[in-house]
Amino acid sequence: MNNKRLVVGITQGDGNGIGYEVIIKALADARTLESFTPVIYGSSKIFGFYRKLMHNIDQLDTYVISSAKDAKPKKINIVNCLPDNVFVEPGQSTPESAKCAIKSLECAIEDIRKGDIDVLVTAPINKRAMAAEGFGYAGHTEYLQNQFGVKDHTMIMVSDRIKVGVVTGHIPLKDVASSLTTEKILSKLRLMKASLQRDFNIDRPKIAVLGLNPHCGDGGLLGDEEQKIILPAVKAANDEDILAFGPYSPDGFFGLGHYSRFDATLAMYHDQGLAPFKALAFEDGVNFTAGLPIVRTSPDHGTAYEMAGRDEADPRSMKSAIYTAIDIYRSREEYDALQAGKMIEKPSAEEKPRNGKPQIA
Repeated sequence: MNNKRLVVGITQGDGNGIGYEVIIKALADARTLESFTPVIYGSSKIFGFYRKLMHNIDQLDTYVISSAKDAKPKKINIVNCLPDNVFVEPGQSTPESAKCAIKSLECAIEDIRKGDIDVLVTAPINKRAMAAEGFGYAGHTEYLQNQFGVKDHTMIMVSDRIKVGVVTGHIPLKDVASSLTTEKILSKLRLMKASLQRDFNIDRPKIAVLGLNPHCGDGGLLGDEEQKIILPAVKAANDEDILAFGPYSPDGFFGLGHYSRFDATLAMYHDQGLAPFKALAFEDGVNFTAGLPIVRTSPDHGTAYEMAGRDEADPRSMKSAIYTAIDIYRSREEYDALQAGKMIEKPSAEEKPRNGKPQIA
């Protein structure tokens, strides 16, 4: 396995939120720079603004660069991809902060395509503000799916204690039931199995599937999606050697700790999965996008305008996002090397004997 020092690209997100504060705090310990090389996409001016607001942080060794390929190890590298006259208004949603968040993301995507950074960590954005500036996507996840042309993806919330994926993401609750299909659930289960194997080194992952309705529909009394859509998806997954189980009623499933019996859980919609996840693992939870050719993670919180610029932001989720991205990258390296080894060991069609005897040219 390649043990090179990874270059971690970090987008600034919304510069008026807590993005810079959690980034700075996550990188403040000089020991972190021994294990990877960070590259922040944003503005050295904004970085300096928030750095001055913070207490109990020693001198930071920063290095301003024009491209990630010039990044120096053991330094906090900053790609100045924003205008020199960029203006900061902590706690405020502004058109300028939204435009800067978009620009930061675009620059990072360009560099990861070129191989100048190895993994991508995205700081929180204001989805509504970015949409108003023509972003055109519900969030990072949808944007990345489009950029890399993948057919399907899924958001998996990750911590040491629990992993939760979702079938439907950033859509209104009223549209969830009509959006569910057996094939869509099956597709997410395929993605989750593949990700758990390749990204998290789980050989035979067990995946719990949640129901949609209260008490899983109570035999059809409270809805029939469990019988008509979800259960057929679970059975189809089993036919494909995916260890899927359920559907389970979410209240008892989380309340009684049944999630601990599985490697991951698939929820039907955003809040059904993220509400219990954040209750159990908010401080160090990570948002991971499965199904992409690149590794992308993010903290599990938002811009938190209400505490921006007050030196109150907790960096633990950002730290977890950085190290989870590195761990996933390494896991993929190991998995792909093992698969390549299996392919080498497997005889080619020309080498296979026919009728029990080797073929002689």
